[in-house]
Amino acid sequence: MGETRKVKITDTTMRDGHQSLLATRMRTEHMLPILEKVDQVGFQSIEMWGGATFDTCMRFLNEDPWERLRAIRYHMKNTKLQMLLRAQNVVGYKHYADDVLEEFVKRAVDNGMDIFRIFDALNDIRNMEKSIEYVKREGAHAQATVVYTISPVHDYDFYMRTGKELMELGVDSICLKDMAGILAPKPAYDIVKGWKENLGIMVQLHCHYSSGMAAMAYLKAAEAGVDVIDCAISSMSSQSSQPSIESMVCALQDTPYDTGLDIGLLSEIADYFKEVRTNYTEFDNASCSPDTNVLIYQIPGGMISNFINQLKEQNALDKLPEVLAEVPRVREDFGFPPLVTPTSQIVGSQAAFNVIFGQRYAMATNESKMYMRGYYGRPPASVNEEVRKKIIGDEEPIECRPADLIEPELPSAKETCESYMEKPEDIVSVALFPQVAPQFLEDRMANKLEQANEGSDVNPI
Repeated sequence: MGETRKVKITDTTMRDGHQSLLATRMRTEHMLPILEKVDQVGFQSIEMWGGATFDTCMRFLNEDPWERLRAIRYHMKNTKLQMLLRAQNVVGYKHYADDVLEEFVKRAVDNGMDIFRIFDALNDIRNMEKSIEYVKREGAHAQATVVYTISPVHDYDFYMRTGKELMELGVDSICLKDMAGILAPKPAYDIVKGWKENLGIMVQLHCHYSSGMAAMAYLKAAEAGVDVIDCAISSMSSQSSQPSIESMVCALQDTPYDTGLDIGLLSEIADYFKEVRTNYTEFDNASCSPDTNVLIYQIPGGMISNFINQLKEQNALDKLPEVLAEVPRVREDFGFPPLVTPTSQIVGSQAAFNVIFGQRYAMATNESKMYMRGYYGRPPASVNEEVRKKIIGDEEPIECRPADLIEPELPSAKETCESYMEKPEDIVSVALFPQVAPQFLEDRMANKLEQANEGSDVNPI
């Protein structure tokens, strides 16, 4: 059977699984009862924080994201916790000052975070440097990420070069992130093999199942030497989520890549989440068939649903095919950015504007203007200069790292939340989401006062 080299699995159920399928609405109370079983499986890690979970906790669930982290850490005695960090965007949708990023990382580690998967939407390494530095300084695991996309500039050499540059920053591992589900088996094999041979570092692969290719990509990546694959429990897998844990465990059984995980235990966990999922039917966007639009237009599933809502509001749903066809053209004009938060929203909204207004770039979104001014970072390829001129006129784009121009943001956040602050993490929450966090924290204080007046005990999770 040749050399045995076990493939490990990161369980994404409690972050990307429900972010992809249930609009990130899963509550902490539905995670806690199963954690001790999840902890027994032997996962490489569980991804349970970051991405959209931070925002959603406060905005929709009336939960403190820091409390979620603490509660899950308390129940997970043996398994590493992992989060998705949007580099200089932290867990938001714009660049934040270095002091906010630094304090966020420090507090996350203090509350139990082990592994930070760090990515930048443009693969602009300048935007990732500080995140990597702060994570390393706090003694946590810095996993640098290369966002996978397809374009004339995103060839094999691009992935090898970017991987090498990230290695030079002293990262602990590297991840190829296929957020749109467009990674075919051959490039999965080639990139993983290239990184394993040239970098000698732990390599992880993250794919979405949107196009139906992810499990095949994982199998080829295993043959190429991948160390870890991201999967979700079967009852929260496939569609726009990750491949099923159980399917991959069975597929790799009795091969040199056997995961060694207990299918019986996994089956119990799957039954639990199958039941949990029934609580979220209003958000459940499950569609049984693969979304092949992803392969034609490179558009992640979430973008399609946004287009439908946007066009409905404008009474222009019949223009959806035109908008889908316009996306690749805008993407080329913008220098082929990968379509992931926030660039997917920037390119998508501009494509919709171009079609709705009947003239390309007659109206530009604020985000398109900021993008063309360089405030999101350096595009992978040169932008179309005629288009840039239409959007920002004769303005000169910035050349520096965007966060170099942002003044410290923690002092004003501290001032804002002084009257209802209970812990230092509250300042970070306000700095990240000034429109959402203050109201959440005020309500929390009011609830506690009310409970105290009623003489009831306030128990933490």
